[in-house]
Amino acid sequence: MDDHNNNWRYLGPKAGSSYRQLFISETRIAARTLYSLFVPGDDWEGMSVEAIAEDYNLPVEAVREAILYCQSDPPEIRADLLMEEAVMQATGMNDPNYKFHSTPKILAPEEHHRLTQR
Repeated sequence: MDDHNNNWRYLGPKAGSSYRQLFISETRIAARTLYSLFVPGDDWEGMSVEAIAEDYNLPVEAVREAILYCQSDPPEIRADLLMEEAVMQATGMNDPNYKFHSTPKILAPEEHHRLTQR
């Protein structure tokens, strides 16, 4: 993890998680989740910091911190996205026909560990 992770008041790693990105401390809410609600998209106007804070029952400062963290483009978020992609590929969830047979392939514990532990 990056040195800047020690400077966050509301963010920290999630104990026992294979994810390396930061979460709102003492919750299961990834900073990336809050950021995705904030950023507008093609069919999404985005939410205000205040609305996100209200919806998640969080201090506004915690939401702002999560947004700043994500805007800093931390390498651990990119690594987590690559990990998710590898798991989806290995389980068949990337198959275009997955919606017709939506049971993912069960990975052997060793394979799952190889894909999720870095």
